[in-house]
Amino acid sequence: MKLAAIDIGSNAVRLQITNVISYGDNTTFKKLQYIRFPLRLGGDVFSMQKIGELKTKQFVELMRAFKIMIDLYQVDEYYACATSAMREAQNGEDVADEVLKESGLKINIMSGVEEAEMINRVIAVTLAEGDYLHIDVGGGSTELNLYRNQRTIASKSFPIGTVRKLNPQNKEKAWQSVYEWIDENTKNKDYHITAIGTGGNINKLYELVLGIADKELSLKQLKSTRAMLKELPLEDRMYKLQLNEDRADVIIPASDIYIEVMKFAKADKILVPDLGLKDGIMNFLYEKNRYRNGRFSIKNR
Repeated sequence: MKLAAIDIGSNAVRLQITNVISYGDNTTFKKLQYIRFPLRLGGDVFSMQKIGELKTKQFVELMRAFKIMIDLYQVDEYYACATSAMREAQNGEDVADEVLKESGLKINIMSGVEEAEMINRVIAVTLAEGDYLHIDVGGGSTELNLYRNQRTIASKSFPIGTVRKLNPQNKEKAWQSVYEWIDENTKNKDYHITAIGTGGNINKLYELVLGIADKELSLKQLKSTRAMLKELPLEDRMYKLQLNEDRADVIIPASDIYIEVMKFAKADKILVPDLGLKDGIMNFLYEKNRYRNGRFSIKNR
């Protein structure tokens, strides 16, 4: 069974095609194709509240190309979802309709809660007993999910992202809401929280810290890496650290978000499981088409 996930974010758009192989009681997920395109829809939306004409044209062409890849791989089912940029764009639904008309590809515009729940599908099962705060930093929003003993205690989406630019008043208000949410959900409890980080930036920050074991970073390591990055001009981040331009210009604000949330929650380390929305989509599709009566049930290709 072949499944495809399309994650339409504020900074980039991703397509992953996976082959699900079942043998007896065992199931293997083998990645066949992964494409990341730095379209940055949020650049339009967060400055003029809509997706501009040029960006719309590029987006339609990209979705047409993704649909061709899906058809060439003979994918059994796909799910395309859009997050903060498209859900906040005044013309988000219109652009989704144009994509459907031009390519036949259906886009589901997710709420912040739905986005958090989709990621929760793959994060919660990886956790040991204890208290965890999942921090998912995107271009337009940051999703926070609090877990205790593998159960979701609270979830919320905040309008803080690496592409979104906030004026000082809105920025202070947004961060105050983050602090109040963490305080409300952890006060009067014996919490020792470990952070979990997802998103392309935390994976890259992990790669930049050399000589560490396991898939985790300490708050101290994260702070020192941010300090190193801030000393480098954009060009040096691109050429010396081999960062793509659309990563080099957002990795510092991303590190700021992870650090501030960890400080609020008094978390001294962050786990980096290399999971994200696309993995949640794959899990959703797999569960939807689980093995029944000796064969997979494929619906709504």
